[in-house]
Amino acid sequence: MNFDRLYIVIAALFLLLVCGFVLRRVKIIDDAASKRLSSLVLKVGLPCMLIHSISGAEFSFPRLKSAGLMIGIGVIFHVVMAGVSYLICKPYKDITEQKVTEFSLVFTNCAFIGFPIFEALFGSEGLFLGAFFLISFNTLVWIIGIAILSRGRSDIKLTLKNALLNFGTVPCAIGFVLYLLKMPAVGFELPAFVYECLGYLKNLCTPLSVLILGALIAKQSPRQIFLNWKVYLFCGVKLVAFPLLTCLVTKLLHIPEVYAMFLTAASALPAASNVTMFCELYDIDPSHASLNVGASSLLCVATIPITLKLAQMIFAL
Repeated sequence: MNFDRLYIVIAALFLLLVCGFVLRRVKIIDDAASKRLSSLVLKVGLPCMLIHSISGAEFSFPRLKSAGLMIGIGVIFHVVMAGVSYLICKPYKDITEQKVTEFSLVFTNCAFIGFPIFEALFGSEGLFLGAFFLISFNTLVWIIGIAILSRGRSDIKLTLKNALLNFGTVPCAIGFVLYLLKMPAVGFELPAFVYECLGYLKNLCTPLSVLILGALIAKQSPRQIFLNWKVYLFCGVKLVAFPLLTCLVTKLLHIPEVYAMFLTAASALPAASNVTMFCELYDIDPSHASLNVGASSLLCVATIPITLKLAQMIFAL
């Protein structure tokens, strides 16, 4: 793993957070702008990122096998995380706080923050694994995520249509079909100008989403973030306990190190921005959701290098 490159990427992401914070405080990014930018990222940037990343991966039958394995590992990873998070959050008396915290623990920001970190750590192989890991994420966030948020709410329903047809799963399916069409028997490639256009739109995702996170942090008072013991408890579980647990379990199961380290890196990421988007959509305590996402995004700047160094030491034993 390339830790020198990781430190540069982490520092750059932190500066983007600071920019978003300042832009919110000087009122360049307000609530209306934040919602429009979030919609742009979710409905344009994310689909283009998924299609570009999956379809652009180099095709070979061994890599196709790795892609299928990564999708399967991603599904298992999220299901296990959902079970562990349910048990951790079960003691909560407030059902709304329980749901938001549970959702925040299960899903990580494996696209907008994850992709730069995967590339920094693993190079092009990290982007390849990340692209197919996102297929499991974008499918299960509409299944497990909605199942969590629907508890106690008759107006929120988990439907097959929502699970299969959304801004995450449809681009994943398109990207995977385009990837399969690259096999030698077919040899289809997207026209270069189309692929280039998708790349430009894909590049909107990380800067815009991190600016939005910085603006989200600016909405919270310092007391809410730094003097709230629940925030530290959540971030301790999310950013330290989960990645180290992932590291230990994958080592004990003798999972190949590249997959094990990838999953450890994925579990060390902050809460997914989808958490805030979903909670705003269904009016489920969006302020608490934004606190989880914002605080974990801020603190991960310190925790990611530390937890991954510890994980590397564990794998070396």
